[in-house]
Amino acid sequence: MILRLGDFQFPDDPARLYPDTPGRPWVLEVGFGDGRFWPHFACTFPEAPNYLGVELSGVSLLKAARRLKDAGLHNAHLTKLPADVLVREVIPHAGLDLMVVNFPDPWPKAGHTDHRLLQAPFFRLAASRLKPGGAILLTTDHDEYFAFACAEANSSGVMRVEQGEPPAAALETKYALKWRDLGLGVNHARFVPTAHAPISHGQTAPYPADPLSAPETAVPHAVLTLPADFHPAAFDKVTDRRPPGRDPQDAGWTVVLLELYQALRRDGWVALAHVVEGELTQEVLVGITAREDGTHLVRLAKFGGPIITPGVKAAVGTVTQWLEGQGAVVKHRGY
Repeated sequence: MILRLGDFQFPDDPARLYPDTPGRPWVLEVGFGDGRFWPHFACTFPEAPNYLGVELSGVSLLKAARRLKDAGLHNAHLTKLPADVLVREVIPHAGLDLMVVNFPDPWPKAGHTDHRLLQAPFFRLAASRLKPGGAILLTTDHDEYFAFACAEANSSGVMRVEQGEPPAAALETKYALKWRDLGLGVNHARFVPTAHAPISHGQTAPYPADPLSAPETAVPHAVLTLPADFHPAAFDKVTDRRPPGRDPQDAGWTVVLLELYQALRRDGWVALAHVVEGELTQEVLVGITAREDGTHLVRLAKFGGPIITPGVKAAVGTVTQWLEGQGAVVKHRGY
């Protein structure tokens, strides 16, 4: 099954995702390509573990979905998300039994190493999401990236590096077959957590079923008074940005307010915001809703179950700032 961002809870429960096969080991494959690895690897278990695959290529997503369906692997989910976002927001603490990374993009050009997945911060995050006894399996043909990943795992302070031979299934992937035909070898390591310190999720509970009735502290918001002559026709596209910070995990954000619509069910309006943070892109709706006391509440509307990131909070702020430019007076900010 292909899952969208809005299909997940943050964090999620494997029993909810796999109601027909509860209690089985949970395996995450990062960058599943065309899906060749999992049918081979699943056969090495007495019962196929519950599987979650994450990939950025839409074409690969469709190919892998067909392959898993043909293999009869019904307890397998695929999604198109950045891996670090999925691991940080969707996977619960100590939720995974195994994480598999086959032939990841090594980002070999000078200045691109910050884009590599397997760095010390990710290893610390992964250690918090793996069960005791769990591990990350890395197979790659890229010698320099392999050495880099092993060094980063050691420097993370939470991983033990065990080098060895890859599982046979890893040698059936598209890239493995390519290097084999060229007479080239591969590198393999097993990264075993030595500590499992919890790392918090960006949003620690499922998004409220009705954001407008939830406590105001649950989601970013603002309370303001609109001018009597306010009219949505004054809206034009708005762009707001914050550049990346020094921390590699701080990707900065870009918020683009695309449209302002009249709300259909409530007295007010809804702004459509496009939010980009590194490799994560989200579309969110920000509601501007009338309250009984004559003020208006600016808050995320129920749409797609967004991850409450700095960029999503900024979208609420961008709408608020635009309204201030139209003469609104802000009484309270909560973002």
